[in-house]
Amino acid sequence: MSSEYTFQDAVAAVQSGQPLTEATHTLLSHLTKDERLSLLDGDVDFWPGMRSMVCDRYNPAPYVHGAIPRLQIPGIRFTDGPRGVVVGNSTAFPISMARGATWDVELERRVGHAIGLEAKAQGANFFAGVCVNLPRHPAWGRVQETYGEDPLLLGEFGLALTESVQNHVMACVKHYALNSMENARFRVDVRVDEAVLHEVYLAHFRRIVQGGVAAVMSAYNSVNGEWAGQNQHLLNEILRGQWGFDGLIMSDFVFGLRDATKSVRNGLDIEAPFRQQRAMHLAAAVQDGELEWDIIDRSSERILRKQVEFAIRTEKSNPDPGVVFCDEHRALAREVASRSIVLLKNEPIDGKPLLPLQAASLKRVAVVGRLAAMPNTGDKGSSQVFPPSVVTPLEGIRDALPHVEVRHAESVKDATRLASEVDAVICIVGYTYKDEGEYMVPALQEDPVLGDVLPPDRTGEERETVAISQGKGKHDGGGVAAGVGGDRTSLRLREDDEKLVQAVQARNPHTIVSIVTAGAVVMESWRAKVPAILMSWYSGSEGGHALADVLLGTVDASGRLPFSIPTDERHLPFFDIHAAQIDYDRWFGQHLLDKLGVPPAFPFGFGLSYTTFLLQEIATCQQEKEKLQIKVSVKNTGLRGGWLIAQVYGLPGVDDFPARLLLGFHPVYLEPEQEKLIPVTASLRPVQRWREGEFVFQSTDMVVEVSRFAGDPDAINIRTSLMDVR
Repeated sequence: MSSEYTFQDAVAAVQSGQPLTEATHTLLSHLTKDERLSLLDGDVDFWPGMRSMVCDRYNPAPYVHGAIPRLQIPGIRFTDGPRGVVVGNSTAFPISMARGATWDVELERRVGHAIGLEAKAQGANFFAGVCVNLPRHPAWGRVQETYGEDPLLLGEFGLALTESVQNHVMACVKHYALNSMENARFRVDVRVDEAVLHEVYLAHFRRIVQGGVAAVMSAYNSVNGEWAGQNQHLLNEILRGQWGFDGLIMSDFVFGLRDATKSVRNGLDIEAPFRQQRAMHLAAAVQDGELEWDIIDRSSERILRKQVEFAIRTEKSNPDPGVVFCDEHRALAREVASRSIVLLKNEPIDGKPLLPLQAASLKRVAVVGRLAAMPNTGDKGSSQVFPPSVVTPLEGIRDALPHVEVRHAESVKDATRLASEVDAVICIVGYTYKDEGEYMVPALQEDPVLGDVLPPDRTGEERETVAISQGKGKHDGGGVAAGVGGDRTSLRLREDDEKLVQAVQARNPHTIVSIVTAGAVVMESWRAKVPAILMSWYSGSEGGHALADVLLGTVDASGRLPFSIPTDERHLPFFDIHAAQIDYDRWFGQHLLDKLGVPPAFPFGFGLSYTTFLLQEIATCQQEKEKLQIKVSVKNTGLRGGWLIAQVYGLPGVDDFPARLLLGFHPVYLEPEQEKLIPVTASLRPVQRWREGEFVFQSTDMVVEVSRFAGDPDAINIRTSLMDVR
């Protein structure tokens, strides 16, 4: 029997009552110096790892960081997200923005449970798919990876995903911080005032960190003059100091830091995903006295401690591989997709709303557009999930209407011809990975200085890898595609899509537009001309079935916008996709529209149902330092069951501050004529200001409003004193 103290010995010691820190310290003492350094980056050499990523596939199996077989240390075994588990052939859930549109954190917990099971079943112990960056501008290419434009919505959904995933594996929240530009992500310096930083751009991270997330991934960009992956103020002073974070911090991939020694000293624990800058520089830095062993051991201990903690915490999670893409998870993906669809418009045709369609009255239906028969689950960057199958809109509608002739056309010409021959036309328009998403044009083409962080002495194989990544070589694999994605340059649909909508509507008034998108779409040139508009998102493995469920009324139209949609792009913040420096303030989205005094096309929180609701009564019943407990009486006044999202807003009535801030929300399903008294927990943090290192109230009272969306004319309100919670 070996005399070495192994990882399993540390686990057993903690289970027997030894403090976690003591067991971790003992385990660390049995590592050699080289093994301690190996904890701080990936286990695969850089160029072989990059060649596999570029030529084969991104993240087909977990990326391993710091495994030490000699001591049975498993290492951090990474899978990406957040649409699902990137490893293997997993269930593709709707994008995070679609899940945010459900406004249902309990539904998100069920998604997190499924994701955690699929990750664990495929050998991962670390899910880096809790993305909560705030999309300051809707053109941001990776807006699909986050939940909405509001910090409170981001925090609640991110925490729900974190807590449920962590029943099975470690969760990692990203990208910390102020990462909401894609094309310029490797070079932009984001300048922000300290108060705005805490009140707006860090609020949701703080919520998730203090909720117990295991790990944080730093961002590529610079913040106030220092790269996020080696930013002393962000990593040590705020994250670890002010918030008390005891987990590990990982860099974003390849270009996530610029100074290996500084990154360790300033709190970054792991360089991901391969042996790169730290393998090049840390040993020499220690030898030359530039880096002390106690700094290295500080990071090493954090990495080991989380592994031991989660080995114990998740020991009862032993899913069978058959859980991956199982019927239960596919059914959940369908449920989430149907709940996410937002009905923006539903005007009457022949005396009644066009939707839901009545299957019994349909003989012929046309499903038109270039996206109608396309599997389209989102971008093809690091968040891409590879499910065994995807249900397209055309397939879903045909399956739901077996006794109806469902015809299909892609071109404007063919669709226009079909439109006059059918009872209803469903136009599938919007975007693909070529229009928005992770910017996959190789970084070295646009920022040659990034070559300084790559290992030297490239072999012929390595030169080939670079050529392929730049689109100059050929390969047969399914690797990352070059030249696609990035920030949108316009919020309008493609010209062909707009022509399709207008041409079809002119031939058939029973025209429904379903928009596949991750964020806001400016639709002023055509939205007044069509009776029904749906936001159907990148909707995952079962999206086609979900769209049919809502079109036919099997499921209520229950999604609500997690962002506002302007009538004009001039009503948005300044956004330069090539910026080297940019200033962020608090004015964006619905808050900026309110400040400008211009009405949105569709406000934050908006969405129609197939039934109607009445908000009847509001009362505040309990106050704490950070929370306000509210009860609101609601009633379904329509003829069918449906979902109401009760949204609570605070109206602080102070200068140079948003007029209305989201404090809480609660989804509730009501049958016809059903009345219910529902509780809503409202956070008071959004109406506080950051002053001299703490949050403070600005006034002695405020108006609390319960509504169906921001600015709802039928909202009910009550004035509440803040004196008891100061």
